[in-house]
Amino acid sequence: MITRSAKMLLVAGIALYYTLVVFNNLTDFSANYEFIQHVLSMDTAPAGNHTMWRALTSPTIHLVFYWTIIAWEFVTMILAWWGLARLIRAVRDSAVAFNAGKRLAIVALTLSLLMWLVAFLDVGGEWFLMWQSHTWNGQEEAFRMFVIVAFVLLLLLQPETDNQP
Repeated sequence: MITRSAKMLLVAGIALYYTLVVFNNLTDFSANYEFIQHVLSMDTAPAGNHTMWRALTSPTIHLVFYWTIIAWEFVTMILAWWGLARLIRAVRDSAVAFNAGKRLAIVALTLSLLMWLVAFLDVGGEWFLMWQSHTWNGQEEAFRMFVIVAFVLLLLLQPETDNQP
């Protein structure tokens, strides 16, 4: 029961994180919109950068990117809470039932990993060269969240047995 509780608490922590992220992005829209705007515009890349043709300066494109990220976070949040509810319902069931109850939480955590990897590290970091900006470089935060979520996913993926504590 302790192992199952640990897994559920960690999934709850990720669900809470996404709840706060979505709340913050909706109630203080301009804060992270500015981040997206600068990364896509590549306006803090070093002078003479030969990849500036990649820059996207259209406010409409910035909004589409930002709303896509918020939607991605919202879906991740819903799936994480729903996955947690399934784990709670299965907590006293057999190992087979609890393992089956992990599916939605696994999907939520995978969706989260893909966001940090694809949207922030791949697209933002490498395509829009976010790493070259001293002001608008979110790679450390993206890597930190990728590692945290990966750790939770790896723990969750450990199969249950009926004789665990």
